[in-house]
Amino acid sequence: MKRYYLLTYGCQMNELDSEKMAGILEENGWDSAENLENADLVILNTCCVRAKAEDKVKGKLGQLKKLKLAKPRLLIGIGGCMMQQDNVGEKFLQQFPFVDFIFGPHTMDRLNEIVEKSCTGRVLELEDDRFDVPRLPIKRESSFRAWVSIIKGCENFCSYCIVPYVRGKEVSRPLGEIVSEVEEHIASGVKEVVLLGQNVNAYGRDTGKVDFSRLLKNVDEVPGLERLRFMTSHPRDFSLELVDAISKMPRVCEHLHLPIQAGSNRILKKMNRGYTREDYLRLVEYIREKIPGASITTDIIVGFPGETEEDFALTMDVVEKARFASAFTFLYSPREGTPAAILSDQVPREIKKKRLNYLMERQNKISLNYNRALIGTLAQIMVEGPSKKDSEIYMGRTRTNRPVVFPGQATPGSLQDVRLTDCNTHTLYGELQEALPNE
Repeated sequence: MKRYYLLTYGCQMNELDSEKMAGILEENGWDSAENLENADLVILNTCCVRAKAEDKVKGKLGQLKKLKLAKPRLLIGIGGCMMQQDNVGEKFLQQFPFVDFIFGPHTMDRLNEIVEKSCTGRVLELEDDRFDVPRLPIKRESSFRAWVSIIKGCENFCSYCIVPYVRGKEVSRPLGEIVSEVEEHIASGVKEVVLLGQNVNAYGRDTGKVDFSRLLKNVDEVPGLERLRFMTSHPRDFSLELVDAISKMPRVCEHLHLPIQAGSNRILKKMNRGYTREDYLRLVEYIREKIPGASITTDIIVGFPGETEEDFALTMDVVEKARFASAFTFLYSPREGTPAAILSDQVPREIKKKRLNYLMERQNKISLNYNRALIGTLAQIMVEGPSKKDSEIYMGRTRTNRPVVFPGQATPGSLQDVRLTDCNTHTLYGELQEALPNE
């Protein structure tokens, strides 16, 4: 049996792409390997959003070079967004002569053909504008959760972001095709569906036929679905009408990830985000009014070129006013090929780190207070499975996407009531109550 090993870097879109790669390989006679050393084929599914991701890939390739020397017949491939950047695929082929093939995210349906061709010579396959045609097989990592891609590409062109250049223009999948895929997942035992896109709110903008709100409603009505999530959203495209619609959909979870990126209007304009801090805070206020108890999370970039102490103070002001349940915070890192990378007023790294540490410290206190307010309440969680460290400890997530750890055992994918008893900054702890009727 031929064995493969997949290494995935980056976002949920990359996780879904890796599930499709696994499905393609297993449909063509491959089996998954337990570790790198036992593999006959290794594929790195890369991300290009931050420079650190590229450093991680290059570090892993150093390890794979040694493995290739010990196993000359080992095939090594690199896919994903990073390879789609201008000349990066070609550069990697030159820099790493032990790599057998490189492919982009839009050539994934030809993966088996690419692997076979690489047995007789090195392969570079990048350009393709199709959207998963034909439908690709999937080997899901979870028995109860499924990722479903609804739109590819992005046309927002934020000045710091490489994604529009590597994922291409927005192309929405047909509504019927998405609903059909969700129905297939539900029939196979899936309880939770996560709709994915670089900007899910842009769904249907390219066709003018069905918008994201209509898509959500159709998926929300699929029989057997317990929970519906989506990511990632863009605040500019998240309308008040969409908030109203979501408030009436029982299966859409009360968790909204809305990346603000910065709290200064001057910096937001330089980022080409298309909204102001006032717009964002009005949206947050409206969400809290229409969807009580909603958990709002965000992304924040620290040290964007030209960011002053006053700009950073405005970001902190938004953090205080929005009271995010949690935030993913990043130091700005220039990405070659983006407008922001060539700006002359880059912020020194030591200043960026100081600001980031201050932001993280304050946000952690807000997150802790958010969790503390939930102690004593009863939460409905969807069980994900046992802890990796202790099989007697299980974890699940609330509808607001808060992780909950509890002693005892329960079936993954089942809904359970848990009384919340304690917490730390990122995790809630609770006691399992009587199983819900669907257990």
